[in-house]
This record gives sequence, C-alpha cells and structure tokens, in this order.
Amino acid sequence: MADRDGRAAEGHGSEAGREPGSEQERRRKRASFLRELDEARELRDRVQPRRARAARLRQQMRMRTFRW
Repeated sequence: MADRDGRAAEGHGSEAGREPGSEQERRRKRASFLRELDEARELRDRVQPRRARAARLRQQMRMRTFRW
C-alpha cells in the first residue's frame, strides 16, 4: 500500500508542476511555431508555384469530398 500511495503522490507532483506561467509560455511557443510554419508554406509556394498549385487543388478536392 505504501508503494501505491508513493506513486499517487508522484503523479500529483507532476501535475502540480504545471503553472499558469508555463501554460502561457507553451501557448506563446506554439503561436510562434505556427507563424513560422505559415511563413515557410508561403515561401515554398513562391519558390515552387506548380507544386503549390497542385497542393491547392488537392486540398480543394479534399474539402469537396469531406462530409460534415
């Protein structure tokens, strides 16, 4: 039983390690990553217009066949 209690305490310790500040930091990093990803896509579209056009058409086809 002591082992079981010890494990439970460790689990709560990892959850208690989460702070509101760490959540804000995670969201800030995620937003930065998504901005950079979007910039990379735009750059790729400019550099490879034919491939970008094909990707756009595939995405449109996916959206047409998607059922809500």
